[in-house]
Amino acid sequence: MPPQSRYIVVEGPIGVGKTTLARALCKRFGARGVYEIVEENPFLASFYKDRARYAFQTQLFFLLSRFKQQQELFQPGLFESSTVSDYLFAKDRIFASLTLDADELALYERVYEHLGPRVVRPDLVVYLQARLEVLLARIKKRGRDFERKLDPEYLAELSRTYSEFFHRWDETPLLVVNTSDVDYVESEPALDDLVRAIERCRSGTTYYQPLGTRT
Repeated sequence: MPPQSRYIVVEGPIGVGKTTLARALCKRFGARGVYEIVEENPFLASFYKDRARYAFQTQLFFLLSRFKQQQELFQPGLFESSTVSDYLFAKDRIFASLTLDADELALYERVYEHLGPRVVRPDLVVYLQARLEVLLARIKKRGRDFERKLDPEYLAELSRTYSEFFHRWDETPLLVVNTSDVDYVESEPALDDLVRAIERCRSGTTYYQPLGTRT
């Protein structure tokens, strides 16, 4: 793991391949993995069927469970090892802004204000992008039951909101990667090239074009 990036976060919209890449980077760097617990949210399946009715319960469960996981994993002494995570705690607000009504969002923000400052900030964020049709194909391929009713329009809106969020991001170095035409599981050279880009990313925002897609 590059010494300037002991804690790397991989982020991006649903289906972009966050966990897949995070696991590959853990293996490459010999790092500890921190993975978002999605399936344990008891409201998620209902949310995909009726967003308005179950949005607040779904979002609050995610916020509190992610905070609990962060607190447990980043205790003094445990954070001495290199770490790669497949989620950024701050991204919870992206989903909240899309799914909650004004009153719910105001209450959510009051809770978030107490939790956000108590979470460890990463050294580097790797933001993955992909075209909508690629996201939908990857979601279909992994075959999660609760995602079968995922609205493509919601996914498109989520992708746009992610782009806006990271366009303004300045809290850490940011590496932006378009993964539409690359598979880091199948292509070892592409992963090697991405690792080199991670090692070079020390400040600001870097837009990286994956190996094999350059012209």
